[in-house]
Amino acid sequence: MGVAALATPAAAAQLKAARAAAPIADGARVPALVVGTGYGGSVAALRLAQAGVDVHMIEMGMAWDTPGSDGKIFCNTTSPDQRSYWLRTRTKAPLNFFLGFPIDRDISRYTGILDAEEFGGITVYQGRGVGGGSLVNGGMAVTPKRENFAAILPSVNADEMYNTYYPRANAGLGVGTIDPAWFDSTACYQYSRVGRKQAQRSGFPFVFVPDVYDWDYMKQEAAGTVTKSALAGEILYGNNHGKKSLQKTYIAQAKATGRVTVSALHQVTSVSPAAGGGYTVVIDQLNTTGGVATTKTVTADRVFFAAGSVGTSKLLVRLKATGALPNLNNEIGKGWGDNGNVMCGRANHLWDPTGSLQSTIPCSGIDNWDAGGAFAEVAPIPTGIETYASLYLSITKNPNRAQFTWNAATGKVDLNWQLAWKQPSIDMAKTIFDKINSKEGTIYRTDLFGVYKVWNDTLTYHPLGGAVLNKATDNYGRLTAYPGLYVIDGSLIPGNTSVNPFVTITALAERNIEKIIATDL
Repeated sequence: MGVAALATPAAAAQLKAARAAAPIADGARVPALVVGTGYGGSVAALRLAQAGVDVHMIEMGMAWDTPGSDGKIFCNTTSPDQRSYWLRTRTKAPLNFFLGFPIDRDISRYTGILDAEEFGGITVYQGRGVGGGSLVNGGMAVTPKRENFAAILPSVNADEMYNTYYPRANAGLGVGTIDPAWFDSTACYQYSRVGRKQAQRSGFPFVFVPDVYDWDYMKQEAAGTVTKSALAGEILYGNNHGKKSLQKTYIAQAKATGRVTVSALHQVTSVSPAAGGGYTVVIDQLNTTGGVATTKTVTADRVFFAAGSVGTSKLLVRLKATGALPNLNNEIGKGWGDNGNVMCGRANHLWDPTGSLQSTIPCSGIDNWDAGGAFAEVAPIPTGIETYASLYLSITKNPNRAQFTWNAATGKVDLNWQLAWKQPSIDMAKTIFDKINSKEGTIYRTDLFGVYKVWNDTLTYHPLGGAVLNKATDNYGRLTAYPGLYVIDGSLIPGNTSVNPFVTITALAERNIEKIIATDL
């Protein structure tokens, strides 16, 4: 009876599911190990699986598939709890003052969803969990203008990207654009309409920006027929319903192949050539307070580094400096940039209210890239009260690049970014907002990022570079000194994409993995 029972399709599926849910075993051997579950890693896992390769994905964050005591998987922006931050005891929100008062609060130390990783002069915000940055970003899915592409990835054929890989990425991510008629009428985008009116009055192009939110779901939120998500202040610490994060797109497809398994709360600490071929990979299994529960050693035929710009760069710099991978070239750790991120707020007149109900999903931007080197997304302030404020996250053509280096004294990797390097970003953003303030007779808000502080110039949401394509790697992400090692994430892109970067990271990963499957497997 036992054998017959196992032969039923349902039992076989059950066995497969049980195997997929089990974390990687000490001593395992895997054909492909993907370090990280963000955009690049998810693309690699799906395409490798479709090509018949068994893949194991390693993720240092949690799986984010189990509701908390409040019945929700993710907590709200306005009432953060332990789920909000990665191993912090106090929140560190990008907009952390209101009316000049600090609004950060104490929380329990936990493997929460948003990492505010601090380096000299800059805090880098990163998603922690299965799905990486897709869990915590605003979902703005922007393909750069064709004429800007040569400056972003000079060694990549633009025709291939725009004819094949950008369309493939947009389809895989589920990208869509807001219905303009609904935009014009809904209360939740009043803040964006004020942004449009003021941009256009000052002569700036205003553009709708594609996103990976389910726009039909948002319409239902506004109508009150479904559980609110974007209209309930959910964004920074995860979105419970409408957002098409990687969990719902690439990762779901990858798991459906039956060839992809994921180990959450696992962190790769070492990769080195194995005696019998392939690579020896050392992995710490973490508990939810960040401690190491157990350490495992596995062997992988191929390893794909996809831990994000910071994660991949730090790991590779350490492995080169400490002798695990000494032959990595000297470009490792270089070419890191912040995508020119800088934030500001403006105080509108009383006749220009921005609305007490604000969708957390930005859908519009002001484009002054050609003339002033800045693209500004019109961002929400989802406090639930009328603020008369307009908030913007600008992406600028900041030329400054930093380097990751190994600090033997501390046993850590440092980043030599300097706070003064944000000044070009401020100057570029001012080409938009000085003009709007002048035209509207308005002023900058000085109470959102500190006391009398206009610019939030200490952060980035968009870390890029550190293992630059065609420099640290070959033109497809191969670490040529070590056959079978690849970089396939945002660390390949040298510091700037002119817009929100995740579509470009995804499209580049689609390009690279197609070549790798065709030639290396």
